[in-house]
Amino acid sequence: MDTTKKMDDANQYIVISMGDEQFGIDIKYIDNIVKMQHITRVPNVASYIRGIINLRGEIIPVMSLRRKMGMDDDVETKASRIIILRLEQLGMLGIIVDEVKEVLTLDDEDVEKKAVTENKEDTDSYIFGVGKYGESLVSLLDVNSVVAFE
Repeated sequence: MDTTKKMDDANQYIVISMGDEQFGIDIKYIDNIVKMQHITRVPNVASYIRGIINLRGEIIPVMSLRRKMGMDDDVETKASRIIILRLEQLGMLGIIVDEVKEVLTLDDEDVEKKAVTENKEDTDSYIFGVGKYGESLVSLLDVNSVVAFE
């Protein structure tokens, strides 16, 4: 068995929880994970933009992933985190998640790609596939469609 080929086919995901659901975010987009902190509100922005934070001198906009995906509003707990994403088109952006669970490595054969749907209002439009590990399933987020501004 060629182990180099096997590693090329594997991707790592940070598994997060949002309510009762688990989602995976490709680790290549993640710059940092920080505890919840004071978010300064910004007027006249989309409802899912919670505001901005100052992270080591850098001003970073913060988005509520729950609001963006049409879920119930954020309930901050000790487990809540802000995941700082580094994106080519937007630079740095924080997303609020209920909890960061673990790092998961999935081979290509463990990921079931989903069919593209036309309905952009649907939460499923933010999912590019489902990862299978053991008896569990993780919806894999398409980070670029999640952070796209309407």
